[in-house]
Amino acid sequence: MFRSPVIPWPTCRTAPATAVPQTSIPEADLPRAVVLVDGEHYPPVIVAALAQLRDRGVDPVAALFLGGTEKVESHGTAVDLGVPATWVPRGDAAHVDVRAAADILIPLIAQYDAALVVDFSDEPVLDPRRRLQLAAHVLLTGVPYSGADFMLTPPPRPRLSRRPTIAVIGTGKRTGKTAISGDIARRVQTLGRTPVVVAMGRGGPADPVVVPAGTPLGAAALLEVVERGGHAASDFYEDAITSGAATVGARRCGGGLAGAVGYTNAPAAIAAAERLPGDLLLLEGSGASVPPAHADATVLVVPADCDPEFLQGYLGPYRVLLADLVVVTMAESPRGSPERVAAVLETIRSISRRTPVISSVLRPVPLDQVSGERVFFATTAPAAVGASLVEALEDTYGCDVVATSSRLADRPGLRSDLYAAPAFDVLLVELKAAAVDVATRIAAQAGARVVFCDNRPSVVGTGGDAAPADADAVLQEAVAGLVELAEKRAAGST
Repeated sequence: MFRSPVIPWPTCRTAPATAVPQTSIPEADLPRAVVLVDGEHYPPVIVAALAQLRDRGVDPVAALFLGGTEKVESHGTAVDLGVPATWVPRGDAAHVDVRAAADILIPLIAQYDAALVVDFSDEPVLDPRRRLQLAAHVLLTGVPYSGADFMLTPPPRPRLSRRPTIAVIGTGKRTGKTAISGDIARRVQTLGRTPVVVAMGRGGPADPVVVPAGTPLGAAALLEVVERGGHAASDFYEDAITSGAATVGARRCGGGLAGAVGYTNAPAAIAAAERLPGDLLLLEGSGASVPPAHADATVLVVPADCDPEFLQGYLGPYRVLLADLVVVTMAESPRGSPERVAAVLETIRSISRRTPVISSVLRPVPLDQVSGERVFFATTAPAAVGASLVEALEDTYGCDVVATSSRLADRPGLRSDLYAAPAFDVLLVELKAAAVDVATRIAAQAGARVVFCDNRPSVVGTGGDAAPADADAVLQEAVAGLVELAEKRAAGST
């Protein structure tokens, strides 16, 4: 429903002494707007503002009173603004109830085929946090949200694939998106599907790079990528190694409040993916950025230590509202204490009660044998969780972890940790950050074997409840549900 360009409404303009002359553009040709107002403004002032809005090339077709009664008879009173006006039901506080407002505003946008929402309200009815919360609901419809000194536009997400498409997005960097993407790619293959993964990253290639399904990618092959000037630890290489699926790498630069990207070649990467064998497209976001293409189903990855303000304030609700499944990662102490996990879950539920939520932990999985070996383990995980990861590796895979580094994204620090380590037989490393250009090179100099390490999710809770007896079945069922939903939406049946 997104229409561009839209004529922005005026910011600070002096009210004329005489009547505002009408625009010469026929009203039928003007972009239509639903206008947010409140009873803290004297109605004749609102009428004058609507008239000037029309003069500036925007046609106000409906108004929504968000609250406030200082300059009207009472809450819900009929006010003649020259356009149909509706009131949001009174809440318990002076501020507007954002969910109640959205429940009325979103149908109004559809009813009047509005191309814009214009915000003529103000504090105390609509404070900055609630304004952005309401804007998140509006952006989800594909309509811009405009105020006195801002214009928020929805991230462009055109349909670029003929295949059912699932997107994996996150609240920021190092949330576990690639781990979840890889897990989904493996699980859809067990369902008999052939996925193609498109991953954009801040170190992606200048032109989309295709890794066909089943391509062997060892340390030597990735060092060749480095020698050619590429970023060998880009997410699409990790996806290829951990899932065996065909992957396509893209790049992006910059990120907006609602997840739009400033620059990307992801559309070209999706076009390349369309030429590969497959019947399902998996789009992986980058940081807090959303893939710039339509997805039929969306997974949001949220770390357990995420500040609830990032979810509830700013435009965080946009990502939660976009999601058909939320996966909370790192849900264990010390990073994800029970109190932190509870706060994140409650915040998600306050935004959307319809979206299922799974809590999980990530566990390292070597992609080759390490039993009986002396291992140096390099990870991006914080040092605070290092002991639990080492314990999992030694107990599950029978190796002896002689040294670790949590500074995989800190090249000088990683070099220092590797050179200071005791003798080791195997470098076990996540395929991220400096895994190849620094860690793999130093391991080769030391005569150590390089084994790449995956991070795989394990369910520890569902919607705040304890994990069921068969935790793996929960993820498998969730992925099957996403595939079914994506297929139905792609077919236009929902």
